Amino acid sequence: MEEPQGFFSTGDGCVGDTVTERCLVESKEPVSHVQLACGLCFCAFPLDGNELCVWSTKDPSYQPLILRGHRQPITAVTFGNTVSPLLICSASQDYVMLWSLDECRQKVLLASPLLSLLVDEKSKQLVAGCADGQLWVFSLVERHHYRCVTRVDLKKKRETFSRRVESRLCSLPEENRRPRAHGLEKGEDMEGSLPVLSLAPCDLSLLLSSECGCLPSESAPCLWVGSSAGLLILNLANFELEGVLRYKDFRSLSIQVAGSCAMMSKAGEQKAICLLTSMFGCQIAVLEIRLAALMRSRQDLGAGRSLSVLPRGCVLSTSPLHFRIAEEHRTPPAPQRRTVQDQPLVFHSKVRSSGYATAPHVTMFSPKTNTRNNGDSPSRRRSSHRWCVTNLHFSYSFYAGDGRWLACGLANHLSLVFRADLTGTPAVFSGHDGAVSTVCWSHDGRWLLSASLDGTPRVWSLRRAELVLCVGRDLFPKPIQSAQFYYLDAFILCSSGPELQLLKCHIDTSKDEIRRYKQKSRCRPVFRLPTAGPTEITSLSAVNDFYSYLVLTAGRDKTVEVFDLNAGRSAAVIAEAHSRPVHQICQNKGSSFTTQQYQVYNLFATTATGDGIKLWDLRTLRCERRFEGHPNHGYPCGIAFSPCGRYVASGAEDRHAYVYELGSSTFSHRLAGHTDTVAGVAFSPSAPQLATTTLDGKLQLFVAE
Repeated sequence: MEEPQGFFSTGDGCVGDTVTERCLVESKEPVSHVQLACGLCFCAFPLDGNELCVWSTKDPSYQPLILRGHRQPITAVTFGNTVSPLLICSASQDYVMLWSLDECRQKVLLASPLLSLLVDEKSKQLVAGCADGQLWVFSLVERHHYRCVTRVDLKKKRETFSRRVESRLCSLPEENRRPRAHGLEKGEDMEGSLPVLSLAPCDLSLLLSSECGCLPSESAPCLWVGSSAGLLILNLANFELEGVLRYKDFRSLSIQVAGSCAMMSKAGEQKAICLLTSMFGCQIAVLEIRLAALMRSRQDLGAGRSLSVLPRGCVLSTSPLHFRIAEEHRTPPAPQRRTVQDQPLVFHSKVRSSGYATAPHVTMFSPKTNTRNNGDSPSRRRSSHRWCVTNLHFSYSFYAGDGRWLACGLANHLSLVFRADLTGTPAVFSGHDGAVSTVCWSHDGRWLLSASLDGTPRVWSLRRAELVLCVGRDLFPKPIQSAQFYYLDAFILCSSGPELQLLKCHIDTSKDEIRRYKQKSRCRPVFRLPTAGPTEITSLSAVNDFYSYLVLTAGRDKTVEVFDLNAGRSAAVIAEAHSRPVHQICQNKGSSFTTQQYQVYNLFATTATGDGIKLWDLRTLRCERRFEGHPNHGYPCGIAFSPCGRYVASGAEDRHAYVYELGSSTFSHRLAGHTDTVAGVAFSPSAPQLATTTLDGKLQLFVAE
């Protein structure tokens, strides 16, 4: 396998705007009367008789991929039906071969010469730098078998960093703008590649902790990356650049292109030393770098933010959250701040220990297969039905207060409520005319909210298993993608197209003997907020367990937007949060059975197909950690926070569920036993349990040992 040189030609177009010739290949052997393979993402054809050539129509880094193995001329080529892994089959008179394109591509990329290696003891990772500007990060954690965590393209990372700094400079007032570095001038060409000449540890704990308010020991490890064009600081937690220094930006430097380099920085010091040799000359230079000045552009990205999930003041009289109770004509008490003391993350003494706060076992989660019957009839045993589940969420039960119920929405217009141990026959709630996109429990556990693509949110009574409120679809111009109870069940939040809607609801289940079929529950729109751009909201998240003014939304244009409903406006926008549209945003909402430090409630996670999971902090609006390792390339798999706030669970396409610790970028547990893609995950609020659902409609329960 290799990438051929010299016989491929490309162009931007040769016949006007109607036809564009993307690729022209010259083969030594004729390829007429040969079965070819063509798809929207890849094309495959024989080359020079017995070589298989794969051309990507979207990813330039694939151009082209040559697969060798046949001895006789290839006569037929075809693609497989699965997206992950993407397979291709080639046939000749001697062999029929099946190739995995992802594995073949990784072997080609690893063929680039390794120029540098580094082992980071804190994160237990091995970092390898290649001549083509790629960084490969491998996990050294036990039971991970040196698996590849991620691959970092330094050129793309530096371009993204430059765009963010440029955007920040443009948003500042004219008098506060600092002079632009030469590398940020519009239209300047970037270098072709950044060969990794040297790697060294970089301690930025003092600078990072002073910005986000965390302890130095909690700061993520960083890495010096020395290349021929400059120095870069890479964060090993989120795999983002913290600082960039380009030699050509400083005209006083004698060396503009380095042939070799070495870096050294000491913990607690505000400066670093770099030794350089010239690529084309005999010069040797020693540079002294002031870290605070180098990190200034990075610190400007989060400057001036004062967002917090916990309210810092009373609700304003002009706020849409300021409402009056008709019966008492009084204003509700001001939002109370959840005050907890710093103490170990354990459950209350009345509830059995969850296992979340203890050291992880080798098999922390395992399938629950020994469910006892408890004298129930056969009809109350574990259900063997298959359901097409689209969403999954544990309830906070009002009756026992221990999360006894499990709700899920279905693609066949139904909603189901199971017992948390998945025994017995589920309660069925029917009435929607479209696939159920969202299910959510109220804070007191009495009501279940479901939203459907038919444009109608509905509220159901869990005790009576009946509909108590149906909001007309005339309030929503487009299908509802997300909905939930908000502000301690006082409101309902809905997203419809590029708009966030706040509804005030009043639920009354009493019956009138004369008009018993007429609902007394009512709901009215209170406030509407459009997104910053004309993009559809794909997911929303807000805390309902205590008063909070902030609502987080994710858009199809890859942005994350924060709304302050106390002020009634948009508070912040994170552009390019992912490389693809964000399909779920999830907050660390905690649980009434656990205690957390109040700062931890400002953490939230986002996920996008093919772009992993990112952990964000509202105080800095920056990605603090990135979780990769779970295959997720074609289907939007769900994520969930554990009640203790120490873990994030995710579904995956390899028939496994993954559990990540927030302090590590690699997974701690990989849960097997599924028969299809794991589409949804949910933690129990009171017990060490994780529920999963797959595309073939099976629910499964894992219990911490």
